Amino acid sequence: MMHQPFKRIFLVVLDSVGIGEAPDAAQFNDEGADTLGHIAEHMNGLDMPNIGRLGLSNIRDIKGIEKAEKPKAHYTKMQEASNGKDTMTGHWEIMGLHIEQPFQTFPDGFPDDLIQQLEAKTGRKIIGNKPASGTAIIEELGEEHMKSGDLIVYTSADSVLQIAAHEEIIPIEEQYQICEIARELTKNDTYMVGRIIARPFIGDPGSFERTSNRHDYALKPFGRTVMNDLADSDFDVIALGKIADIYDGEGVTESIRTKDNDDGMEKFIQSIDKDFHGLNFLNLVDFDAKYGHRRDPKGYGEALETFDKRLPEVLKKLKKDDLLIITADHGNDPVHHGTDHTREYVPLLVHHNQIMNGKQLDVRETFADIGATIAKNFGVSLPSNGKSFLKDIE
Repeated sequence: MMHQPFKRIFLVVLDSVGIGEAPDAAQFNDEGADTLGHIAEHMNGLDMPNIGRLGLSNIRDIKGIEKAEKPKAHYTKMQEASNGKDTMTGHWEIMGLHIEQPFQTFPDGFPDDLIQQLEAKTGRKIIGNKPASGTAIIEELGEEHMKSGDLIVYTSADSVLQIAAHEEIIPIEEQYQICEIARELTKNDTYMVGRIIARPFIGDPGSFERTSNRHDYALKPFGRTVMNDLADSDFDVIALGKIADIYDGEGVTESIRTKDNDDGMEKFIQSIDKDFHGLNFLNLVDFDAKYGHRRDPKGYGEALETFDKRLPEVLKKLKKDDLLIITADHGNDPVHHGTDHTREYVPLLVHHNQIMNGKQLDVRETFADIGATIAKNFGVSLPSNGKSFLKDIE
């Protein structure tokens, strides 16, 4: 059997935690974007000593986080090569795909012909049809929906079509069927919507509450990913949080749902105790969904500090032949204009127990270098995109 330096690889995506504008930021209207930098300024310094010891401020100065004299991780930053700055593009690229055609966004709502098709196929009228915060739109239209049974459809700065409905008005199974209809209608190049999301809620006007029955219907990745090759070679691919949704289950051997960042970290820490051979892949979505899009630098900063407090529990459990990779999928600068993601470099921290003095790796020209490194470690087909850095970290 071939030499595998690491039996288990743990990959953590801090959703939207960018580390400064990418060279092509201007093409995305994102000049000056700096998610980590601006949050640290707003907080008058971030209190994140644990990720600091790994080497976060060695990538570049982050206010409040000391540079590590002897970093416990190898460190650098990565540039996105694909044409886009959304969750799916970033994640798919991490696993070896290059996306040329960006997913569509709908800043003015969805086209009339799509809405008419959705109404005809579901037998329900549609209200809303505009970019909105999920909590705000159910406050605005929830009572009308309860009286009429009409579907609340809305979008965001992402490529998403979200459908909100009260669980006592439209049973959850019907809500899921409606989302499956929407998924079929938006798979083509005409609409190219990244995700359809069921957004069920309960309660009465003035006190509506979203439930944990959210369900995402993503497009399938446009090609095979490193995860497919791992699963086909009988390696484990454990997906935590929304990872299974992002890849539409492709290459996933076990899926663990999470409610929020805290639950995600709890389940991730528990999963380190599992005896498995392969990849454990976690996405922590709150940074993006709760704080980045809502332009809340204080909430974002506090969530980062909370993550940092849990990091020692992760590091303590890692075995000699475990590898931990911490990165992100795009930026979402909470002091930037609009509510969109931002085109930024993302941090890359690569830790294992034998690192005495972490070194700076070359700046990566594509996120796919992570996928190439994982593939190289386990001896599966290397993606056509990306260069492995395995020999630099052993």
